[in-house]
This record gives sequence, C-alpha cells and structure tokens, in this order.
Amino acid sequence: MWLQKIERSGLPGKFKTWLFQHGLLPRLLWLLTIYEMPMTAVEGIERKVNKHLRKWLGIPPSFTSVGLYIRSGQLQLPLSSVVEEFKVAKCRAVMMLKDSPDKMVRGAGVTTRSGCKWAADRHVERAESMLKLKDIIGNPCMGRQGLGSTHFQQWTKADPRQRSDMVQAEVRQLEEDGRWSRAVELGVQGAWTKWDLPKRKITWPELWRLEPFRISFLLRSVYDTLPTPTNLYSKGRYRWRHDKVLRALADILEQERRKKHQPQPRPTPSIQFIREGEKPSSSKKTKQSLLQTAPAWEMRVDLGRKLHFPQVVQTSLRPDMVIWSEEAKKVILIELTVPWKDGCGEVHERKATKYQDLVQQGRDKGWQAWLFPVEVGCRGFPAQSVWNTLTVLGIRGRERKTAARRLGEAAERASCWLWNRREELSWGPGEDGQ
Repeated sequence: MWLQKIERSGLPGKFKTWLFQHGLLPRLLWLLTIYEMPMTAVEGIERKVNKHLRKWLGIPPSFTSVGLYIRSGQLQLPLSSVVEEFKVAKCRAVMMLKDSPDKMVRGAGVTTRSGCKWAADRHVERAESMLKLKDIIGNPCMGRQGLGSTHFQQWTKADPRQRSDMVQAEVRQLEEDGRWSRAVELGVQGAWTKWDLPKRKITWPELWRLEPFRISFLLRSVYDTLPTPTNLYSKGRYRWRHDKVLRALADILEQERRKKHQPQPRPTPSIQFIREGEKPSSSKKTKQSLLQTAPAWEMRVDLGRKLHFPQVVQTSLRPDMVIWSEEAKKVILIELTVPWKDGCGEVHERKATKYQDLVQQGRDKGWQAWLFPVEVGCRGFPAQSVWNTLTVLGIRGRERKTAARRLGEAAERASCWLWNRREELSWGPGEDGQ
C-alpha cells in the first residue's frame, strides 16, 4: 500500500506528511473520482491516513482528526481531508455532467454513485439551494465592514464554470461547519473554540523550519493533549476505572480458561430409522468455541505490572489481555475500552486499526490470531462487542448474561465511586486511588 511505502522511506515525519499531501492524495483522488466508491470505504481510508499522520507529526492516537484538517481553527495545518476531497470531486463530476455544453451529455442520465450513506446529486442540490438563498439574503456586512467592501457573486448571474466553483466552495464550507461542530462538542481538546486570540496558519515553508519536537508540542499544547499534571491525574482516574473492569473480565475468562477444554471429535455417522409417514428429528449442532480448538491455553493480563507480549512476535504494543496456545499456535488479543461517550463504534474501529498490523505479523509467522476489541460504557452498559466476544470464547446462555451484567456493574460502580469523591482525588496514573 502507498502509505506503507511512505512509511518505509526512512524520511522524517514532516517529509512523509508532505508526500501524502502532494504525492499520494492526488493519485488517490483520481481513483476515487472515476470509480464507484461508497462513503464508508472512503471513511475507512481516512482513518488509516489519520493514523499515519498522527505518527508522522508526533501526536498521540487520541488526538482528534479535527485538528488535522480544520480550516477555521485556532491552529491550521496545510493538510486536506480525504473525505472532503472525495465529496468535492464527486460534486464536481455531477456539475460537469449537469452543465455540459453538449446536449447529448446533459441528457444521457449519467448518475454519479457514491453509496447509500452519502449521495453526490442530493448534496449538489442542497448546495444550490443554499446559494440561491444567499441571493435572496444579499451581501451581509461582517463586523466593521462598510457597504460594498466585499465582492458577492450571485448564483443567478454566474456562468456554468462559476456555478461549479461556487458549489465546490459550498461543499467545503459544509464540511468545515461539521468539523467546527465536532470541535465545540469536545471537552478538553475543543477548549480553543472559546479563545479570543488571533488564529495561526501553518504553511509548508514554516513546517520545514520547525523541528519535529516543536511541531508535536505545538499541536498537543493547542489541543491540550500534553502530559500535564491535570491530564495525568485524569488519566490515572480513567486507568483505575479501566483496570476495575479489566480485572472483572480477566476473572471471567480465567474461569473459562481453566476448564478442561478438549477438541470435540467428529461424531460417527449413524443410520437413523423412522416410521412411515414421520419426519426425521433434527438435532441441533453446538458450535465449537474458540477455546475448545486447543487443549491448553495461557493468559496474561496488563494488570499490576507491564504486560510482556508472548514470543509470537516482537512488539512494543500492550493489549489488555493475551491468551495463547504454544501447541496449537493460536493467539487471542483482547483490548478493553471504557468510554465515556456513546461512540463505541468509533472506539471499536480505532482499536481494531491499532492492532491490525500486530495480528497480521502473527499470521505471517504461522500463528492463527484473533483480535477482539470490547467496550463497556462507563455508565454500566456493555456494548454488543462484549456479548459477541463472550460467545466466541464459549460463554453462552445464562453465564454470558451474568458475565455481561458483572462487567457493567464494575464500570458503573467505579464511575459512581469517582463521582462521589471527585473533589478528594489527587492521585497520579501509578496509584490505585484508594
């Protein structure tokens, strides 16, 4: 993949970022423009791009993607969003076919498809409606601007080329409004939206002059992701709650691991005799759980001391739990998240992307590897990923319901304890809070 080629180039991070913006993105957009690509696939591509951009710029994985692409924020980077450029390219194609000087092209009925989640033709209609509304409103004066100080291009007086440019600009503005809305919703990383300070736009020449540490510090300081004492204390509390739920999950899976799981032999086929006129009875087949596919399993949990990954691959990553069988060459990775907000799907996708390379490395070495990101909301609501993971590992029926309720109660109890003592807590990330 192109991102991996850039990663292996050996260049500094800011040069890799430049290669993405001016080398990879134009090639990618050409493919996204001429081929039918659903929006969900484009969003998946952008998540992978964001992962590499954060790494190249020296910012943590928790850094919001709003900070990478926002054009009206306190700190603006010269980067373009894959999703935004995809939408602009598709809308440009719609306008090109719609306003073509060739009558045959205009009447051909060509549809620019982009999946069910987002439709280019409907987005163009929305942009045109907003532009027509601006014609009715007129040219408003902002701040201390005088009458006639700014140029106003009217939709009714624009030619096809100008209309295409206006629609593209409106699409970009809609994307920017969405990024600004997400920034306002952020608690810590969106605090800059309340600042009354001049904005700073980082250009490529300025990026060349800045040292890598300066770039990283600037981004993390504006979005408040530096390891300050306040942030460390907050992370210590989150870690304490996370470990409470992880301890409960580890206890549940340890009990299941200690069971003497033996691979089930294939049943011997037998002849079933039935009376005339009767139907044969259908026997339900019990699906074999993952822990039943090997006779012996070992387990390590990232609690108390730093987890050292088994000698499957060499890595510095630390999943919350690893279950493996040397004899069968099978390894199971479990990553727990206790999110505050309701975006469990986004968290699940991010954790799956984080450990995807580690899983692939294990498979390349002949191991069967599985990754299970699970989420338990801090309010006490386990996500569907918890139920699915327990089922795959062999915990079903009433036991699964009891286990899920236990995990939810552990998260809710820890959150309640933190809330009741929110004014008393002052421990760092290495303390247990009790």
